[in-house]
Order: sequence, then structure tokens, then C-alpha cells
Amino acid sequence: MNSQLSVRVRISLINLFLVACLGVLMRYKIGFAFPYFDQTNLQHAHSHFAFYGWVTHTLMTLMILFLDKSDKGINTRHYNLLIWANLLSAYGMLISFSIWGYNGLSIFFSTSSLIISYFFISAFIRDVRKLSEITDSVKWFKAALIFNVLSSFGTLALAYMMATRNIPQHWYLASVYFYLHFQYNGWFFFAAMGFLQLYFQTSIPGYRDDKSIFRMFAFSCVPAYFLSALWMDMPFWIYCLVVIAAMVQFTAWVLLVKRLFRYSEQIRQKTPTLIRYLLLLVSIALTVKFSLQLGSVIPYVSKLAFGFRPIVIAYLHLVLLAIISLFLLTYMMANQLIRHSGLSKGGLVLLAIGIYSTEIMLAIQGIASFSYTSVPVTNEVLFILALMMFSGITMLLIGETTGKET
Repeated sequence: MNSQLSVRVRISLINLFLVACLGVLMRYKIGFAFPYFDQTNLQHAHSHFAFYGWVTHTLMTLMILFLDKSDKGINTRHYNLLIWANLLSAYGMLISFSIWGYNGLSIFFSTSSLIISYFFISAFIRDVRKLSEITDSVKWFKAALIFNVLSSFGTLALAYMMATRNIPQHWYLASVYFYLHFQYNGWFFFAAMGFLQLYFQTSIPGYRDDKSIFRMFAFSCVPAYFLSALWMDMPFWIYCLVVIAAMVQFTAWVLLVKRLFRYSEQIRQKTPTLIRYLLLLVSIALTVKFSLQLGSVIPYVSKLAFGFRPIVIAYLHLVLLAIISLFLLTYMMANQLIRHSGLSKGGLVLLAIGIYSTEIMLAIQGIASFSYTSVPVTNEVLFILALMMFSGITMLLIGETTGKET
């Protein structure tokens, strides 16, 4: 691994470490007295930095690496400026949101991050056309970038409302969920799927992607947005589209799992044990996600889900932590981008345990809230689990910087 790539990977882990620090601080403020920093401001800093400092930076790094490996004739040096500009915007959002929340400076950094993403998208699509051999991953990457652009409309709407201080509640929520949907279920998910297909294509002889599965996910992504907006009054025909989209995505996931089962023996032989189990955990989380989406089309279930904050938080963390973050770390370790040291492996395992334990605790809290039942010491347990995830990420970071290969 060249020094430039090594620096970018370490920055990814450092940024994930900072995201975990904010997570621990927020959990501490909920359970214990801590007068410094506003909780809402910390939440904005936490989410924005997680998206741009951790996930987007890592996806950019991996997509640039994809270009480097796919065709040696592509010069990727011009991406350096975009990488550092994105990091500058991410750190700007981390500081400005933490201290002041939404203000002119934080809106400036948020807007600049969108502009930087447009430049990256334009450059990547231009360069990927130069490849002498188009892999199955390219269509997933292109879709991911398109959905990234689409998600920015939600951010621009939010920035406009914040700047004008005219914030209708329904439009505010619709814009937030629009942004989140096309980030989580568009940009993040499709990019991760592209890397999953790339991993199997390079490690399993004869493996090919199923184009129909891609089409099912891609065409259902836009109407699936309304799964996050079922609390709004909408025409019956849109509701029917939402139901169809949820069914299509669930079916596409089942078909993909069945397809991977055909290669189960090759996967077992070619994939290290730890990587296999981590990918299994990600698959379980995806199965839960698509099952929850399908169940949420029932109006009563949807009202319950959106009416209780622990359920919303559990779902968002399910996607960002149990699916996207765990997959990215697993993919980087599988491709030797993270050291295979005992400390790194132990940190990844500890992080996975912390993520799933947190999801279970949030699920218990959410189910109990249906009957307005308070679960004792919930905040204290969630704080301990946040420390567990923080410890796992710290071990990963230390293992990457000091550990030896095992």
C-alpha cells in the first residue's frame, strides 16, 4: 500500500474515532450531568462529520483506489485536492456545528461539501469511462453518485430554511428524511454494493453480478423515499408505489442472498474466517432493514415507528453502523488496507459486539416505549455500550499505527 493511500486510510480511522468520541459525549450527557456543549449542536456535528469525515471520505478513498487498480493509465493525482477539500469542510462542520449549531459558518461548510462532491462525481464519471474493462461494480458506483447528487437537494432545502428562519415543520422533516434516505439508501448503500460485487468478482472465479438485482434496487430507490414520509398525507397511488418499492427491495435482497449461496463453498475457501463472520453480521443487519421497511408500509406500524424516537435512532444506527460502517471496515481489512494485527482484529470484533448490543438495547427501549414503559438504567447501559464501540475503534486505530501483521 502506497504512502498516500495509507495516510487516507488512517485519516478514515481517525475520523471514525472522532465520531465515536462525539457519540460517547452525547450518551454521557443523556445519562449524567454535563453542562458543556448543546446536545442538539453535538447531534448535528456528529451526523454531519460521520457522513462526510468518515463515510464519504472512505468511499472517495476506495473509489480512487478502484480507478488506480482498474487501469494504470488513469492519473488520479487531481483527486488529492478534492480529498483534502472534503476533509477541510468536514472538520469545519465538526467544529462549527459543535459550538454554534446551524449558523452562517456551518451552512458555508455544508454547502462547500456539496460543491466538492459535485466535482468528485464529475471527475469520477469522466475517468471511469476510460477504463479498458468495465466491471460489474461501475453501474453501482454510478448509481451511488447520482443518488448522492439527489440527496443534496434535501440539504439545500434545509440550508435555505435555516438561513431564512422560515422552517415549516412538515417541510423541515421532509427535507431531513429526503437527505437521509438518498445518503443512506442511495449513496452509501449503492457504493457499498459496488465494493461487495468487486470483492466477490476478484476473489471468486466465474462470479458475475445479476443485472436484474441492480435494476430492482435502483428503480425502487426513489419511490422508497416515501417510506420515510408515510406520516404525510399522500395520494393513494403514491402509497401503492411505496408498497411496491418495499416489496421489490425485499425481493431483490432475497435474490441476492440466494445468488451468494450458490457460491458459498468458494466464499468459504477464499474468504478468511473473520471476514466471513463480519459479512454475515452485515447480511443479518440488511435482512432486518429490508424486513422493517416492508413492515413499515402498514399504517399502524409506521405511526408507531415514527412516533417514538428510540425506534428512529435504532434504525438510523442500524444502517450507518451495523451495515455501512461495519462493511467498510470489513472490506478494508479484507483488502489489506487495515493491518491484520491481533489488536486490529480484536478491535473490529469488539466494535461489532458493541454495535449489535446497542441495537438490541435500542430495540428493547423502543418496544417498551409503545406501552410507555420505562426500562431501568437504559441510558447507563447505552453509555457503557458507546464506550465499548469507542474502545473497539481505538484498538483499530492503534493496531493500524503500531501493530504488526499476524
